[in-house]
Amino acid sequence: MLITIVAGARPNFMKIAPIIKSLKIAQSSYPNLQYRLVHTGQHFDSKMSTVFFDQLGIPNPDINLACGGGTQAEQTGSIMKGFELELNQHRPEVVLVVGDVTSTMACAITTKKMCIPCVHVEAGIRSGDMTMPEEINRIVTDSICDEFFTTTTLANAFLTSQKIPAHRIHFVGNTMIDTLMQNLGKLKKPSFWDDLQLKAQHYFILTLHRPSNVDDPIKLKEILLSIACMLKDYFIIFPAHPRTKTILDGLGIEISNLILVEPQSYLEFIYLVNSSKGIITDSGGITEEATVLNIPCITMRETTERPETITYGTNVLVGNDLSNLQKKVIDIIDGNWKTATIPERWDGRSAERIVDIMISKYY
Repeated sequence: MLITIVAGARPNFMKIAPIIKSLKIAQSSYPNLQYRLVHTGQHFDSKMSTVFFDQLGIPNPDINLACGGGTQAEQTGSIMKGFELELNQHRPEVVLVVGDVTSTMACAITTKKMCIPCVHVEAGIRSGDMTMPEEINRIVTDSICDEFFTTTTLANAFLTSQKIPAHRIHFVGNTMIDTLMQNLGKLKKPSFWDDLQLKAQHYFILTLHRPSNVDDPIKLKEILLSIACMLKDYFIIFPAHPRTKTILDGLGIEISNLILVEPQSYLEFIYLVNSSKGIITDSGGITEEATVLNIPCITMRETTERPETITYGTNVLVGNDLSNLQKKVIDIIDGNWKTATIPERWDGRSAERIVDIMISKYY
């Protein structure tokens, strides 16, 4: 049995690492169980890709399709062309895709056009925001896959509402949390920690990359100046996505307590999150990690595809309302924040469940 595993961007790497570890364990009982790891190259910068493989113990990919850069349409086409060739040369029994990036959708389409079963890890989540490229990727991927591995019962319910048969929906939990739990004892101080004399609980983490927050330079400048004013007594550590960094460079602003740093590798970034006073973000994945680590988190979006981080976790939505953001920042500083509970099956064993189900279905 050959499983092809697809990864292409930073969020994918945290999701596949525990799956590969579980597959390696299972191989001792199932000697004909094999896998090929395909890196599409969607994220090609070493800070966004290579270092994650090293830190998370992911083996070198069997092939890198080198499909980085270009518009979304160009990248989608490039990935599909390269992945079709890969499947022709190494046809598997099943393809596993994770998450909601361009690589996820492109490889799912290619797989199904070649009449190969495709399974989706992190299926069934929706933000309802059709301006997000990720939402399109989720809809397309879930519309054609064969098996659906979900992180919450809410995702199960959504897939059921879409007439997906119950026997194809598998509530397994969250593989990103598997990775978090497997690495909590290995976290590393970032290189700038001592230079800035950072102290736990004395800084905030800021991550912004959504077009709605960063594409308009005037709006981005207003957001940064406002946050810096709200947190005048705290450092704000801002690991800037390469795309965001390009826009920031054109602003020409200097804010004394806003510290721009390169995208951090996994062990350093989680170290920063775990020691922070709070997080301001427009990401989705970080809200899951913040929930498990019980770190206050404010999301600058109107919707989220991870509502469990609000109902169970430490996350709140403020959209683009800077006055509401300020109120929530004050709540964090004053210690008036909700305490998280861990969502069901976010227990570090999600990958094990996925591998067991795949073996029962395809071995």
